[in-house]
Amino acid sequence: MGQEAIQLSVVIPTYNEASRIGPSLQRVWGYLRSRYGAGGFEMIVVDDGSRDSTVAVVEQFMARAPELRLIRFSQNRGKGAAIRAGMMAATGAVVLFSDADLSTPIEEVDGALKLLSEGSDLVIGSRALVGSQILVRQTRLRELMGKLFNRLLRVYLSIPFRDTQCGFKLFRREAAHAVFQYARIDGFAFDVEAILIAMQLGYAVCEMPVRWINDPSSQVSLLRHPVQMLVDLWRIRQRLATEPPQRATPLR
Repeated sequence: MGQEAIQLSVVIPTYNEASRIGPSLQRVWGYLRSRYGAGGFEMIVVDDGSRDSTVAVVEQFMARAPELRLIRFSQNRGKGAAIRAGMMAATGAVVLFSDADLSTPIEEVDGALKLLSEGSDLVIGSRALVGSQILVRQTRLRELMGKLFNRLLRVYLSIPFRDTQCGFKLFRREAAHAVFQYARIDGFAFDVEAILIAMQLGYAVCEMPVRWINDPSSQVSLLRHPVQMLVDLWRIRQRLATEPPQRATPLR
């Protein structure tokens, strides 16, 4: 599988996903095989120190899917760290990261690819735009917290987008490598950091309405993670102000 032949890389972070990663991999692999053929794509699963049988399920799938690679962390480091490792390892012309639960269906990548072809460098899947289809909603509390978080981002970090936290984002590879070479946030605020870095580097960022199906078994804690995210937002703002990112030579 030569690097030049790979058109799309899909990065999927996992942490204790044994119950659903198999069907998710089958759906993504089947769709990409039908679209690109054998060897025209790659899937990179980054396991963030799972304590269940996630790795065994992924390795079993790898036996029949040569396009699938596995990166393993010996201990849990955080979703941001997992995404960063996968994005830096990707060799496709464009790179998507998608949550393992496929809350945004893999088929939505077609719309994002169209936006890249029209000049965007980073396409953000959004649940908050006109045209988004929320097929299964979050609880009212989670929706309220999401809206408050987005309002904070607009005021505190001047982010103009309606939804930064949807786990579905497509990058040109050059942009992905430039952004994640600089990124440092290991937790759930990594999306915010990535978007801000891309904006500071001058990449064209746009939002795209998506279909979305809430997974009630979300691993985001309403008690612990919001506090850590607020701390991380402060860290992001301080670092971007004192160490602004510079475009580096693209990785080959």
